[in-house]
Amino acid sequence: MKPELMKLEEPAQDEKTTTMAAAGLELPALARRAVEAFVSDGKIIERPLVNGGILDQRAACFVSLKTYAGELRGCIGTIQPTRATLAEELVANAVSAATRDPRFPPVEIEELQDLRYSVDVLHEPEATEFEELDPKHYGVIVEDEAGVYRGLLLPDLQGVETARQQVDIAARKAGIPQGTPLRLWRFRVERFREPMPKTATAVNLNQQHKESIDDR
Repeated sequence: MKPELMKLEEPAQDEKTTTMAAAGLELPALARRAVEAFVSDGKIIERPLVNGGILDQRAACFVSLKTYAGELRGCIGTIQPTRATLAEELVANAVSAATRDPRFPPVEIEELQDLRYSVDVLHEPEATEFEELDPKHYGVIVEDEAGVYRGLLLPDLQGVETARQQVDIAARKAGIPQGTPLRLWRFRVERFREPMPKTATAVNLNQQHKESIDDR
């Protein structure tokens, strides 16, 4: 069964540059507003008013929360879209990343000022062969032949240097036993990070160069 991700509409090149630059600030800012409203007041923010652009499309995404020291604090996402727009998908995943990641306790109010947000928007996957994988440029989706178990790993993760590492980690996360025949898909992402505050140290900047292996 092919994973059902929606294809992001590609604007003209000059429009794309402007759109991606704006989204680079807009998407992480929306994730921040969603988490801060929920953690502070227990409220889900209202659906953002969007007039076209990437937030108005239907797409899957992952939201990651890290401390400014580079430590992962939560990461939750969807392999296929579950909401009408990316804006709604992002809000839901941001709240889940802050409160439902089983690896961490829920984010507390006192932590909010020390968090940095990033959003990965998934493009439509394509069926692929192992030899065509490239963990730096493509994420991977693995699925057992029965279509029961499915796992995903985002691209360009610290500590993932080879396609074999990428597939093995994705399969392990899905609970697929080693040696099981797999179906493979690869996908690109648009990654949007909050800018690092000017007060951040050079050490912190280096720690943020790549996402970590725990970020899915």
